[in-house]
Amino acid sequence: MKKIAIHLFVVSLLFMYESTFAQSAQADLTKWPKGASPKEIGKRVADRFIATPHPNFGRPTPPKTITYPEVCAWYGALTFEKESKGAKLKIALIQRFEPFFKEEASLVPVPDHVDYTVFGSIPLELYMQTKEKKYLDMGQAIADKQWGPPEGPRVKEESHLYHRMGHTWQTRLWIDDMFMITAVQAQAYRATGEQKYIDRAAREMVMYLDSLQRENGLFYHAPDVPFFWGRGNGWMAAGTAELLRSLPESNPDRPRIMEGYKKMMATLLKYQANDGMWRQLIDDPESWPETSCTGMFTFAMITGVKNGWLDKEVYGAASRKGWLALISYIDANGDIREVCEGTNKKNDRQYYLDRKRLTGDMHGQAPVLWCATALLRK
Repeated sequence: MKKIAIHLFVVSLLFMYESTFAQSAQADLTKWPKGASPKEIGKRVADRFIATPHPNFGRPTPPKTITYPEVCAWYGALTFEKESKGAKLKIALIQRFEPFFKEEASLVPVPDHVDYTVFGSIPLELYMQTKEKKYLDMGQAIADKQWGPPEGPRVKEESHLYHRMGHTWQTRLWIDDMFMITAVQAQAYRATGEQKYIDRAAREMVMYLDSLQRENGLFYHAPDVPFFWGRGNGWMAAGTAELLRSLPESNPDRPRIMEGYKKMMATLLKYQANDGMWRQLIDDPESWPETSCTGMFTFAMITGVKNGWLDKEVYGAASRKGWLALISYIDANGDIREVCEGTNKKNDRQYYLDRKRLTGDMHGQAPVLWCATALLRK
């Protein structure tokens, strides 16, 4: 009997070990099947970005100014290049930017709207990587303009009210803003070390969280549109993670932002499908798997795991599933499929279900690059 008991004890220990090992393997963010590593995928998508002319929201004509989806993909390509140490890619990304100082200067957006101001995150990243002052001058001026006095044709009555309250006059309480605003302000902080940039971004984030976050941690597309649209929530998830990544522990707004972030991540965890994807309408099982929101949610979770904010086993497994699912939608050209087209708000479920599903749209390319970067970060 004693031998049997010892044998059973050893078997149970082995079973526990194997279960723990299997769990750890499912949550491993360092080892990948062939062709699925962040270095391989990131290079394919970054090379595709370099080869793509300036996009114009799917229109055949060139843009009048650089669009925010291109900025988001450009930022992703630059951060991926930094983490992967891709010297050739760095040169190509710098060369793509240089015409903005000369023949393509008219393509630099006027920073009078969040979708235009986010452009400043690119020269600020270039400054951090090259230390060339011309990039700092351009990027810092754009970041400062966002908190300067309201001016220009886009100024509304509420612009002055927000400015007097210490918020950016570009505030409009759209959930997209919490990537667009925090991206450029966090970049200004990283580039200069000046506390004011990260502090103002944190205050803005708290105001958006207090105004817009629902009981379950998610966000309606708009107060009058009670649908949890995937990419809209993706902007908030990615923006919160990006902000927390650089927000000092001593910042008084950090606990509130972390609370909002963790609440959102916990709910997203419940709605991740068995195949690793999230859907066009997050809580609607009949809506289609959508890649841009899947990439953004995966990025936010990877960042949380890497920084110790989220449980490594639980969210590491979700991150791994999300990444492997996401990259299965990338075609031979390096373009990702099933990207929701640019979407306005509408209080109509069918409107969201009927949105066009694009291939190679920068809204989808960008989060793939963010995820590749986050996976490579130590």
